[in-house]
Amino acid sequence: MRLTRAQLYPLEIPLMRPIKMSGETVTHAQTLLLCLTDEEGREGWGEASSAPLMTGETLGSIVESTAYLTGQLMAAQFGSAQGIAPLQEKVLYGNSSAKSCHEIALMDLLARRSGVPLYRMLNPRLAAPARIEMLHMLASGSLESELEEAHALRAQGYRHWKIKVGAGDAAGDVRRVRGLSEALRGDLLSADANTALTPQAAMAIAQAGAQSGLAFLEQPYPAGSVSAMAELHRASGIVLCADESIQGTDDILAHHAAGAAQGVSLKLIKLGGLLPTLAAGRLCLERGMRLNLACKVAETTVSAAATAHVGFALNDIAWGFSMSNRYLQADVCDEPLAPVGGAIRAEQLERPGLGFAPKAERLRDFASATWKLRELRP
Repeated sequence: MRLTRAQLYPLEIPLMRPIKMSGETVTHAQTLLLCLTDEEGREGWGEASSAPLMTGETLGSIVESTAYLTGQLMAAQFGSAQGIAPLQEKVLYGNSSAKSCHEIALMDLLARRSGVPLYRMLNPRLAAPARIEMLHMLASGSLESELEEAHALRAQGYRHWKIKVGAGDAAGDVRRVRGLSEALRGDLLSADANTALTPQAAMAIAQAGAQSGLAFLEQPYPAGSVSAMAELHRASGIVLCADESIQGTDDILAHHAAGAAQGVSLKLIKLGGLLPTLAAGRLCLERGMRLNLACKVAETTVSAAATAHVGFALNDIAWGFSMSNRYLQADVCDEPLAPVGGAIRAEQLERPGLGFAPKAERLRDFASATWKLRELRP
């Protein structure tokens, strides 16, 4: 496969409402879409979003590193999926978001050229599961409004929930964990701290969660706090999920060996693309660790579909899929990937490649005022 053109679209898309997290309040998605065109005129799409508190990359840095990586490899020949990473490593160190954006677009092209859905190219021998459960985020900080939100979605079939904690006082978080766990008994509930908890707050929330049947507590401490997470698990009995701590397979092995995490939240931008995320997921499953798949707040259907394809290829996403295009005021696709009955279903991903592509007018509507469209050719 030979590339004839690359187009980079930096976007800023408003959310339906602000999402309050422990380290930031997000009002707009800042994300880069990459379109690669092959010698036969086919297009492949990739995406990576700004995540300075997770990957250290801003929209500006992702634009620059993706433009550099793509420009350096415009004349390269891409014959197989396995050949992508070695070529990337020859021209750029680190920069997992840029590599993910570039790799997704190339993988979309390769699958389209083969005429198969991407998840079937990732795992050709797989009999795909029927559905992947959607993990919905409860992040207003108000128990009453979150109960109203959850009951409305529960009527649509949602059964997996993530309570954002760490942005307010620990007593309020404990109240929300207990109240939501009681009201949604029988569902899978988790709490996500995004690294923000003190040891005292973590213990209070962990004990409340363990008593209330919380499935897991995600990333209570900053990345690298392996011994502290292991101690919290031993002292409280709460199951822990590592997110910001996981930037590669060595991190998975370290957390598993120490008993610091019994599951992992995987994101494409952390691991560098579809194939590294698939490999990380398989490593977790081999060691009995459970999986959550997640998009950064907030990504478009391009990244949502890419992540879903990995989920179907892995075929064991016990802790659900946090798909974030649902929080955008508008998507870049006319028919966005959307949950059906609280889940993504295999039949939604049966078209070749990713199965989704943006509309030109949507890309213009949400173009960044700071970072401009770029076009590269060999």
